[in-house]
Amino acid sequence: MIAELIRLLTLTRSHVIARRYFVVNGFDGALTMLGLLVGFYVSDEVRLPVVINACLGVAIALGMSGVSSAYISEVAEKRRELRELEKAMVTDLGQSAHGRAARLLPVFIACVNGVAPLAISLVILLPLWAKPLLEPLSLLPLESAFALALLMIFLLGVYLGRISHTFWLWAGLRTLLVAATTTGLIFAISPG
Repeated sequence: MIAELIRLLTLTRSHVIARRYFVVNGFDGALTMLGLLVGFYVSDEVRLPVVINACLGVAIALGMSGVSSAYISEVAEKRRELRELEKAMVTDLGQSAHGRAARLLPVFIACVNGVAPLAISLVILLPLWAKPLLEPLSLLPLESAFALALLMIFLLGVYLGRISHTFWLWAGLRTLLVAATTTGLIFAISPG
């Protein structure tokens, strides 16, 4: 099954779409968690269970939105591509590799699109769940999650640098600039 999936991804060049969705939605997940964490940080004493539940709810919503939106759009795109190829070749390709790709790849791409923000968000939330482990180290859970969000955003930038064959540090710093701008805007508009 995995070999067939890799073959179909390569045949249709859909691996590029899946990679792009992973980065875009992973970045959305990381930046959204960063925004939530900063928002809670600038708020008056908010209890940790409230922070966890709100962030978890948003992470799940981002995952569901990613799966459903990508599935709907990719099914339409793959069907259109298959119809155009069938028209050009004047034959039914429903049972061919292209036909299988039109059926299987929207599911795979939708999963990548949904799992990316959910998984990255859950990684960022780990310090909130690990509060008892952080206390002996004098680490605060909200600040640790904030730092982890920055790290994830930086690593996504590094990954983009590798894809584009640019200097990894510059690519990572560029995404951190977006995170810093977002954080600054939240601090600037927060009352008090």
